[in-house]
Amino acid sequence: MRNLDGALRAADLHVPVTTAVATQVLAVSYPPSQGAFSESAAGVMAPIAAFLQAKKSPLLANVYPYFAYAGSPRDVRLDYALFTAQDAVVRDGALGYTNLFDAMVDSMYAALEKSGGTDVDIVVSETGWPSGGGGVGATVENARVYNNNVVAHAAGSGGTPKRPGKAPETYLFAMFNENLKPEGTERNFGLFRPDMSEVYPVNLSP
Repeated sequence: MRNLDGALRAADLHVPVTTAVATQVLAVSYPPSQGAFSESAAGVMAPIAAFLQAKKSPLLANVYPYFAYAGSPRDVRLDYALFTAQDAVVRDGALGYTNLFDAMVDSMYAALEKSGGTDVDIVVSETGWPSGGGGVGATVENARVYNNNVVAHAAGSGGTPKRPGKAPETYLFAMFNENLKPEGTERNFGLFRPDMSEVYPVNLSP
C-alpha cells in the first residue's frame, strides 16, 4: 500500500489507496464496543490503520450479517439480521442496536480505534444475502428484504450508533448469480441470474 501510494504520488495521480478485509480479522465482535482484531491479524491491521489514518483514507470491510445468522441461528435473531427488528436487540452501554449490520460495522470501528485508526472511516465494500443454495435462511424473500433494507439504510443519514449522522458508503454483492461456482449459497448472491432475468426487485433509489 505504501509503495503503490508512493508510485501514484510520483506520477502526480491523487488516488486514495486502501484495502479490503473480511470481518474474520476480528477476534472479538460482541458487544460492538469490545471489537478487537485477532492476534494473528493485529500485526498487519495496526500498520494499515496507521497508514489510512495518516492518508485520511477509509478501510474497506466486507460485512455479511447472513453468515453470522447462518452460523448461529439459535443465537442471532433473523429480524435482527434483516433490519426488521422494531426495537433494540443488543444493548451496549448507552447504545442500542436494532440491526446486526450496524453492530458489525461498529465492532470494526472499535477495533480500528484500538489499533490507532481513531479517525478512519469504513466503506462497506461487500454485503448481501443469498437467495438460494440450501443454506439456513437463504431464500428469495430474505434476500429481497435484506438488500432493500440495506439500500434504504445506506441511503439514509442515520449512520451507526457509534458513528451517527453519516451512513457508511455501501456496495451490494452481487449483480449476478455466479453459476460457475460450486453448488451452494455462494452461487446465489446476485440480484440477477446469468441470463439477466431478475431474481427479485431492489429499490435502488429510496
